Amino acid sequence: MKTDQSQTPEPQNENPRMPLTRKNYVLLAVGFAIILVGFLLMAGGGSDSPDEFNYAMFSWRRITLAPILVIGGFAFEIYAIMKRFH
Repeated sequence: MKTDQSQTPEPQNENPRMPLTRKNYVLLAVGFAIILVGFLLMAGGGSDSPDEFNYAMFSWRRITLAPILVIGGFAFEIYAIMKRFH
């Protein structure tokens, strides 16, 4: 006996799941906070007078630490979106 595959009904999903769970949103908020801290660490370093140059602009915090935090925060955001919780 032959069965026609085109006649098989598609399964009905009675309880559709959201693609992201509450834990994903919490991780997204943590990633956003990491990015925000990175941008706050980059801020400042300006001079009050345009006649003098402030070398604090080139501190280790602004040149190294802050960009690492921002890039790490974006990587964490990708992880937070891709992580599957059941």
